[in-house]
Amino acid sequence: MALPAQISVSFDFSSGATFGIPFTIGDSKNGILGTSTLGGAITPLPTVDLTSATYSIQIIRGRNILKDQYDAGTCTVRVLDPQGNFNPQNSSSPYYPYLTPLRKVRVAATTATTQKFLFSGYVTDYQYHFPENQQTAYVDLKCVDGYRLLQMSNVATVTGGTAGQTTGARINAILDTIGWPSSMRTISTGQNTCMADPGTTRTSLAALKNVEFSEGMGAFYMNGAGTAVYKDRTFVISSLAASTTAFNQTGDIPYSSVKYAFDDKLIINSVTFSKIGGTVQNIYKQSSIDAYFPHSLNQDSLVCETDTIVNNVAREYVATRADTTIRIDQMLIDLLNTSVPTDTILNLDYFNNLLITNTTPQGSTITKNLQYQGIQWDIAPNRFDATITTLEPIADSFIIGSTYYGVLGTNTLSY
Repeated sequence: MALPAQISVSFDFSSGATFGIPFTIGDSKNGILGTSTLGGAITPLPTVDLTSATYSIQIIRGRNILKDQYDAGTCTVRVLDPQGNFNPQNSSSPYYPYLTPLRKVRVAATTATTQKFLFSGYVTDYQYHFPENQQTAYVDLKCVDGYRLLQMSNVATVTGGTAGQTTGARINAILDTIGWPSSMRTISTGQNTCMADPGTTRTSLAALKNVEFSEGMGAFYMNGAGTAVYKDRTFVISSLAASTTAFNQTGDIPYSSVKYAFDDKLIINSVTFSKIGGTVQNIYKQSSIDAYFPHSLNQDSLVCETDTIVNNVAREYVATRADTTIRIDQMLIDLLNTSVPTDTILNLDYFNNLLITNTTPQGSTITKNLQYQGIQWDIAPNRFDATITTLEPIADSFIIGSTYYGVLGTNTLSY
C-alpha cells in the first residue's frame, strides 16, 4: 500500500547546528537563495538521501502531560545496511570517517501541496545490528532534537541580560550567548519582564526553561524543522479563539481510537513560587484542596523582575490546574485511511484547537475542545500512524464570544 505522503530521510555529515549544506554558487540544487545554507566550508560535506534504505521511523515530540513541560523530541530511523556503510568501524565505507555523533537527520513528508518536516535533530547513537542467519544488517539512528545541544551548553553570564528585559528578549540573549543560529529561531516578544541575569552557571536549556516559566504560561520548544520556538502568554491565550478542527466517528475526520483518563495526576491546587532574592508567593485554592487533598508545586529562583509578576504567574497556574475532569489524552489517526485528509494532519501544530467527539457502544457521548500539544509518528512501508497528544489549554482565559472559553463562572479572567 502506498503511503499518502512521500517520506524522505536525509543524513547530513556537516558539523554545526544548522541544517542543510553550504550554499554553492551555480549549483542547481545547493545554490538556491533562501533554501541552501551559507557556510564556511569550501567543499560541501556529504549529505546522503537515506529514503530508499529506511525501513521504519518513530518520532516523539511535544508536551509531557505529567511533567507539564515540553520534552526533547526524539526519533529512531531504522536503516537497512547490507553493505555495512553505516558501520562506524568499516573503514571502507564511503561515509568513513564522517560517522560521528551529533550528525544531522531530517525526516520530511511531502504531498502535492504540502511539505512538512516531521523531525530535525542530531544523532546521539548508532545502534548497529547483525541478525542471525545472514539476514540484512541494519542500524538504528537514535536522534534527539536541539534540546540536546542546549542541554550540553552551559551559560554563566548572559550577554545583554539586563533588568527590565522582556522574556522574549531574554531568550534571544541566551541563544545569542551560546551561538544558536538566528536563522533557527522564532521568538515572541514576551509580556513579563526579567531581572538582570543572575550570573550563575547552568545549562542553557535550564536558563531558557526558567524564562519560559517566568512568562506565566509561555511555551519554548523545538519544532519539526529544528527551529527554536518561543510563544509568549499572549499567543497562548489568543490561540483559544482560533477555529477548531473536528474529529469524530460520523462525518468529520475519523480517528482509530482515543485514550480516556479521569484522575488527579494533573491537579495542582497549591503553589509556592519565588524569584531570586524575592518574597515567597503561596497561592492555593481551598475548594480543590478540600475535594482532592493538597497537590503542591514549588518553583524557586525564577528570573521574574518583581514579586508581583511571580504572584500573577502563581495565580494563573492554580486557576488553570486546580480542578479535574474526564480527559482525552491521546487520539490515534491512521493516515492510510483514505477519509483522513493528509495535508490537514501534517499541518497541525501546537496550540491548534481540536474538537473531538466520541460516542461509546453504551450510547454515552463526550465532546472535548482540546489543543494539539504533541505528536508521535509511527511510519513503515504499510503503516502511517499519528498519535496526537491532546490537552486542555495550558493557560485558562475568558474569551468573549467563545462557546468553550467565554462561559461566566467557568472560565478564568487571565492577566
